[in-house]
Amino acid sequence: MTTAASAAAAQAKTAGSSTGERVIRVALAERSYDIRIGRGLLDGLGDAVARLAPGANVAIVTDENVNRELGERARASLAQAGLRVDAIVLPPGEATKSWRHVEQVCEALLAAKIERGDIVVALGGGVIGDLTGFAAAILRRGVRFVQVPTSLLAQVDSSVGGKTGVNSPHGKNLIGAFYQPSLVLADTAALDSLPAREFRAGYAEVAKYGLIDQPEFFAWCEQNWNAVYSGTEAREYAVATSCAAKAAVVARDETETGDRALLNLGHTFGHALERLTQYDSARLVHGEGVAIGMAQAFRFSARLGLCAPADADRVARHLAAAGLPVHPTQIPGGVGTVDEVLEAMAQDKKVSRGALTFILARGIGQSFIAKNVPRDDVRAFLEADMAGGPDV
Repeated sequence: MTTAASAAAAQAKTAGSSTGERVIRVALAERSYDIRIGRGLLDGLGDAVARLAPGANVAIVTDENVNRELGERARASLAQAGLRVDAIVLPPGEATKSWRHVEQVCEALLAAKIERGDIVVALGGGVIGDLTGFAAAILRRGVRFVQVPTSLLAQVDSSVGGKTGVNSPHGKNLIGAFYQPSLVLADTAALDSLPAREFRAGYAEVAKYGLIDQPEFFAWCEQNWNAVYSGTEAREYAVATSCAAKAAVVARDETETGDRALLNLGHTFGHALERLTQYDSARLVHGEGVAIGMAQAFRFSARLGLCAPADADRVARHLAAAGLPVHPTQIPGGVGTVDEVLEAMAQDKKVSRGALTFILARGIGQSFIAKNVPRDDVRAFLEADMAGGPDV
């Protein structure tokens, strides 16, 4: 673990409440905020928002599935704190991350007379969090928002760090802004009713932190992933460790001009696969794309002689054991040709002057930013990799 990651992990302290709450600080000077992690925190949403903005009006943005499960609890908590509450309910799924729904949310927020001193609450997974954060960033040139992530992926990754945005037909997350929330409230009890596939997809982002620069955490994941899935204290530990690692990176590189790009391990491959499946969640969800992408990043690293083939095998074995796909051939309907994958990669956010950038690895927990990777090397790898299949 890096020194910064170790320091951040130390922030994941137990707050001494009956929820076993852990609080992690994202240190960004006057824009600093807390990530609160624990069971049952949703019922305290109203008090938390009232402390941030006494007397504020609040609008919840959520999707139909989350609204059925948790919407009424969230609204009741806010109302009990004396806050006026409006709700905007969107369709579920990656396709909702679009300009059309940003416009819908912004117009609904304006109709609800949400002002700059009010609060917008993103209640949902990564799609809702990213879209709501972007709407908050551009509405009245910036209104405050609170992330209440309800999926594992959102709790350990997308709700933290201020990346907001929507997709384009040209690629994933190409339209957006860096805009930090005022608070992240991660109620881990919300994960109890999460569909198994969605939970597995979120776990890919947990394993990612070990693969970046915490080999001991990856080893812990290999031994404890079942406990994370079953909802023991290991789940809170995994969420807190992941958030602490991300908070440390964000604090030193908020807008991804340096090593924050390491958090994109697996994403160059994964985002291309998502685009080629047209963001059809029946075929591929984001965390599954990341899992395949991380396995490919390690296989590519092994092909280039950067890491041992045994490391790539170890990564694939663990992800597969945890129920995740590790190869493009596992995507229903396939993903097209090597040329189509390369074209999709050309729109990756990390592309600089047309040159491809990948996050590669010299071993478990030894990831690094590889710029100007020769396109011929990428093509040769994809031709060999896509012609094969999972061997785990």
